[in-house]
Amino acid sequence: MSGPLNGYRVIEIAGIGPGPFAAMLLSDLGAEVIRVERAQAVRGPAPDTPHFDILLRGRRNIAIDLKNPEGVEVLLGLVESADAIIEGFRPGVMERLGVGPDACLARNPRIVFGRMTGWGQSGMYGQAAGHDINYIALAGALAHFGRVDAMPTPPLNMVGDFGGGGMFLALGVVAALLEAQKSGKGQVVDTAMVDGTAILMTMFWAMKNVGLFDENAPGTNLLDTGAHFYDVYLCKDGRYVSLGSIEPQFYAELMRLTGLEGDPEFAKQMDRSQWPHLKKRLTDVFLQKTQAEWCAIMEATDVCFAPVLTMSEAAKHPHNVERRTFVDHHGVTQPAPAPRFSRTQGELTLAPAHAGQHSREVLERCGFAADRVEALLASGAVKQA
Repeated sequence: MSGPLNGYRVIEIAGIGPGPFAAMLLSDLGAEVIRVERAQAVRGPAPDTPHFDILLRGRRNIAIDLKNPEGVEVLLGLVESADAIIEGFRPGVMERLGVGPDACLARNPRIVFGRMTGWGQSGMYGQAAGHDINYIALAGALAHFGRVDAMPTPPLNMVGDFGGGGMFLALGVVAALLEAQKSGKGQVVDTAMVDGTAILMTMFWAMKNVGLFDENAPGTNLLDTGAHFYDVYLCKDGRYVSLGSIEPQFYAELMRLTGLEGDPEFAKQMDRSQWPHLKKRLTDVFLQKTQAEWCAIMEATDVCFAPVLTMSEAAKHPHNVERRTFVDHHGVTQPAPAPRFSRTQGELTLAPAHAGQHSREVLERCGFAADRVEALLASGAVKQA
């Protein structure tokens, strides 16, 4: 293993989306992450090919029956040798299984217990079902994703699940691990996607408070496609380019490279009353050339420009190729670990595993005696794929 978290062991209770994403981040950064699946998820020997879900990369997989008292004891045994455990169930589920924070901290007082939910461990929505779209709506973010006179557009599930959820869970776990080194004590990390999404909106709260962001007029503000110099434009070939020419020097470069330098209508960049008209004029300008032609003119300049690329195109772009932003791992193209480190760079290791693929190996690595390993597999408390 490599990476700055090398030497830490994290137990991941299997879930979907943001939970595996947080575990992937920790694994990418060098932590040994063990994913605990339900025993019922094992339906036979593990296939020879990796699991399709690259969010599962980099960790070993053990299948445990947590409805079996022996299975509960196995998980608590894993907790004894771990630095952190993360889970994404509704509040109270882990407690009902007998592996909640109190039980885990009793077995390992230094354990960091990372919890992630949409609504949080408390609050009137706490026990309700939900998904990313609901969490970012309640957090006051979704209302502001959209163009003028259009319905709000959910930004995939990146803001709530992965930004406000998975990343904040990983950050919270790392912060608690640092604190535990000083205090010798573990603690519970309550990560809520509503909370995380809300804090991602901090800059816009600041802008609103000084009159620079009108929350009741989506699509008319500086960064929400209201400005003609901060938007996406259609090209002659049906492709798109992006502009972010906010600062005066970057705006001047935009004017020069579009042939609009000296045009009096574009002189007052921050005159909001003129933004819709200037956007129509820029729309006509960008329709005169293809995306490739605009790239030849603007790419790698100070316009603040980039072509709008699909995932497959992004993986092949020369900038991303040079930096190895995307890599091929076990025959699958995927994002590389981030961020970069000068001494302890993270790297991809294990391919995405199937449920129970490493059950025997995990027990052995965590110090379970050979006869107990065989007894657990024979009883069904732990299942090997």
